[in-house]
Amino acid sequence: MTDYLKEILEWTVLGLNVVFLFLIIKEIIWCWPFGILASAISVFLFIDASLFSETLLYSVYVILGVYAWINWHKNSKKTPMPILVKQRKYHLVTIIIGGALWLMLGYFFDTFTSSKLPWADAATTSFAFVATYLEAKKILHHWVYWILVNAFSVWLYHTRELKIMAVMMIGFTIFSIVGYIIWKQRFRNQELIKPDVLL
Repeated sequence: MTDYLKEILEWTVLGLNVVFLFLIIKEIIWCWPFGILASAISVFLFIDASLFSETLLYSVYVILGVYAWINWHKNSKKTPMPILVKQRKYHLVTIIIGGALWLMLGYFFDTFTSSKLPWADAATTSFAFVATYLEAKKILHHWVYWILVNAFSVWLYHTRELKIMAVMMIGFTIFSIVGYIIWKQRFRNQELIKPDVLL
């Protein structure tokens, strides 16, 4: 891939993701088509950069984006799908799952591929899976996962000379902090808060 084409694709991904983040913070369901398209383009960028865990991650983002779009639509027939808060035990389970996935992906990409940073790459991939699932379920603290994943991704993308995407991750980290603050306030303002079961 030429540097010129890579730069065009990076700027396109940046624009699509800015729209995605703006809309998801406002809980607008049309955020998902922008996120799906941004993820699909990112797959090609990460293949070119030999970040194979990220390639896998963004491929799954496309699938999870479709799932989230359907899930949000199904659960918001008349009113927006409610924001949920889970207990610490739920998050402990998700962290254990994310950690186990990290070990498996890290070993696989370190052993069987030419990935340049297999363990770091696998770490962001694994916990981004977790964050995306929680995001699809509209669980408030998915933003906390994204803050950590995005902040770490700044370094990861910079090392692979994806400079525009590294800057994008700085913006994503800030967006994630803002998103958490806004969603937390909206959760408090929900008229009826029902306890949710572990899924």
